[in-house]
Parts: sequence; C-alpha cells; structure tokens
Amino acid sequence: MELMPDATLTSLQLPPCALLINGQWRQSAHSFPVVDPANGQVLAQVASASLDDAAEALSAATNAFTHWRRSTATERSQLLQRWHQLMLQQRERLAQLLCAEQGKPISEARAEIDYAASYLNWFAGEALRLEGDWQHPSVAGRQLLNIPEPVGVVLALTPWNFPAAMVTRKLGAALAAGCTVLLKPAESTPLTALALAELAMEAGIAPGVIQVLPCATPDPLAAFLIASPQVAKVSFTGSTGVGRLLMQQSATTLKRLSLELGGNAPVLVFADADLDAAVTGIMAAKFRNAGQTCICINRVLADAKIAPELEQRLAAAVMALQVGAGQVDTVQIGPLISAKAVQKVQQLVEGAILQGARLVCQQRLPAALQPGPAGGYFFPPTMLADVTMQMGICQQEIFGPVLTLQTFTDEAQALQLANQTDGGLAAYLYGGDEKRNYRLARQLTAGMVGINATAISDARIPFGGVGSAGFGREGSKYGVADYLQLKHLCWELAE
Repeated sequence: MELMPDATLTSLQLPPCALLINGQWRQSAHSFPVVDPANGQVLAQVASASLDDAAEALSAATNAFTHWRRSTATERSQLLQRWHQLMLQQRERLAQLLCAEQGKPISEARAEIDYAASYLNWFAGEALRLEGDWQHPSVAGRQLLNIPEPVGVVLALTPWNFPAAMVTRKLGAALAAGCTVLLKPAESTPLTALALAELAMEAGIAPGVIQVLPCATPDPLAAFLIASPQVAKVSFTGSTGVGRLLMQQSATTLKRLSLELGGNAPVLVFADADLDAAVTGIMAAKFRNAGQTCICINRVLADAKIAPELEQRLAAAVMALQVGAGQVDTVQIGPLISAKAVQKVQQLVEGAILQGARLVCQQRLPAALQPGPAGGYFFPPTMLADVTMQMGICQQEIFGPVLTLQTFTDEAQALQLANQTDGGLAAYLYGGDEKRNYRLARQLTAGMVGINATAISDARIPFGGVGSAGFGREGSKYGVADYLQLKHLCWELAE
C-alpha cells in the first residue's frame, strides 16, 4: 500500500532562504535546491554563500564579539530562554520543515524539536553558572584569580541527520559562553537551521552574533574560514574522514576543536537480560531516523544461549516496521537522505552476504517506494545474522535500516568483539547481573554507555566519543567549557 503524506502536513512555512549576515537576510549570486528525500521534489532554492559572503560574515562576527563577550550572564540566559520559548511555540512548523527536508517520520521530527529546544533551556541555565576561582597565594600581598573567558568566533559545521538539535547543541553552548558563531548547516538540510536563526533574531539576539552561511559546495568555504586566524574554534559533527581533514586544516592556526565523529555502536545482550526490554531498546536505537544516527546500534552481540530467541523476536519486529513518507503519522521508517546513501547500504548488505552472512529477513517495498524517476530514497528494513567483524558492514557505520547479529560464548569474547573498533561513540548492554554490567561498562571503548537502556541522549549529559569517534563534549556543563579559556590574574596589591 502506498503511504501518502497527511494533507495537514503538506503546506510548509519556509524561512528566508537566504544568508544571514550581520542581522540581515542576504541573497547571493548562486543558489541550490533543497529536495524532499521521500519523493525528490524541490522544496526551495536556497542562497549559496560565496567566499566573499563568508569574509563579510566573519568580519561581522568578529565585530559583534567585542560587544557580545561583555554582555552579562543574565542577558545571555534570558535571550536563550526566549529563543527556547519561540521554538516550542513554533514546534509544529519546525517539525514539518525538518520532516520534509530530512525525511524522518513526523513523530521523530517533533521529538527532535523538543530535544533541540531543551539545549537552549539547559545552556540558558549554564550561562548563569559560569565561574572561575581564587587561589591562596604563595607570596604575601598577592591575589591569584582564574577567570573563564569566551574563546572568540566559532565556526559550527552541523550535519544533516539532526538539523535542529545539532544547531542548538553547538550554538546554545557557544552563546552562553559569550562567543559569536558562524553556522554552516549541511547542504541537504539548511531550511531548519535558517528557521531556527529566524527565531533567534526574533528572540532579540544581536546582529552579528549568529551568521548563517548555507552553501552548495561547502569544502572551499570551510577551508577559507578555518584558515583565518579570526576563527578561534571549530565545532564539527560528521564523518571521521572529514574530521581528520578539519584537524589538519586547523593545525596552521592552532584552532580549538570539538569533533563528534563516526560511531560503530555495539549492544551486548546477555543470557540473563530482560529480552522484552532488550528488543524494545534495540529497535528504538537501531531504527531511529532509518538508522541514520551516530549512536545507532550497528552490531547486536548476543549470548549464544539466547541468540535464536532474540533473532526470532527481532526479525518479527523488523518485518512489522512501517515504511513510507515521513509525513504519515504511522510511518516508522522514512527515506534515507540520498540515492548515494541507498547505494552505500545496498553495497554493505550485498558484500556481507557474499562473505557468508545470512539474510534473516528483508521487507519488500511496494512499487510506490521503489527508487525511480520520481525519486524516493527508501531502503527496506533488513536483518542479517552470522556476520563477522571482518565484514565491511561491521567495520563502519551502516547509516541505514539494517540490523546485524553475531554471537558470543563468554564475557571476554563479548568484550573483545565489542571493542574491535579504533574508537567508540556509544555502546550498550543488557543483562541482569549489575556487577558484571558495571565491570563491562567501564571496559567498553566508548564515550557513552547505556546499561539496560538505549535512549541516552539528553541535554544534561556530556555527549562525545573516544579515539576515532572524536573528542570534546557537547551538552552538560562540559559542553560550555569547550567554548571557554582560562585567564589567570596575578595581582600584586598596593599597600
């Protein structure tokens, strides 16, 4: 059956499809299309920033920093709170935009808007909690003060899979610390970022504090801004390969970096686990956003004693998923972001099967959702078993609705399989033995571990990974610290 969008969700309220420079919406010499990945239809033509536009935006951000850094914590907090409130008031409009340009189900889009707004609320509070300290001097008559200061102008490069939450997670922290920001949203999903910037201006955030530079070909623009000594910090969420390139480009000017990169998350399911809870958690964490999240479960590692039952339960859940355009309220799996993304997932699945993986199940998509001239980048929910760590599907992010299953016989093997990666963002485990849970959680190579839980994202936690998954933390009090630098004052008091 073809799943058509709900008629109430088909009329979008577009933001200004322009550049935001020094508080003004600007057109550019070139533009690029933003398409709905469910059908390939063009949603809007968006201005594409040039290097001259980027230079003007950088100058505006640099000038605005001299004033913004001197604003009070209360002023910054109140502005972030106003922005937060406007987001909640515009929740449905923002969710529709996000659903249309990114493809995720409307229920997930609404949840992302709530999640994104929570970062503004959190960092509004953190702005009031910034503090330095005083030290006892070793020399009589001196005062030793340590004062946190904003690092300066920040370049924020946000991804397409969470086009609202990644904007507020970065900008909320930067603005709370007193930094100004150049935002370069992903070229696939700039509309949500532009709508958020529109609300930031409505909230009263001063011209120049936030610049938005959508761009059809972002690499030259990013390289230009990273080369500038006026940019003090780069915050990037995306692939490990691009993260390495940004780090190399930042070396010349010794920029501060926050890199949230690729994940390869395992989940360990032990024989004493609550299988009902495990299946629910695995399905939620694997198939959210059609598998296009950095903390998605890539690898299910099951105790051999319960693997057959777990496989049966997961297969039934996979086959029950509803696929279609995200605007349909009952849809659970929307399209992937592009035809290239579909091709990559198909190659991973086919490669694994050629290497011996067993196809447990795969939905058959209706004709209306098959790739064709009308577009629509859907991939059928799929489950593979008997995979090995030598297969490409276990060595990189799948970023699609494909579940893989392998087994272990003891705790040591489970840990060895889970840690067969050069870095980790998230990991999960299900089991009834809490001592073992704690012991393993401490040994898993990951920046975040969910224990009998997979819904770990929260504005209050330090989000980030280790090794090739990047460094720096977003959210929590540690997220603000990444936008601050300490200045020490050694003060000789006059008698």
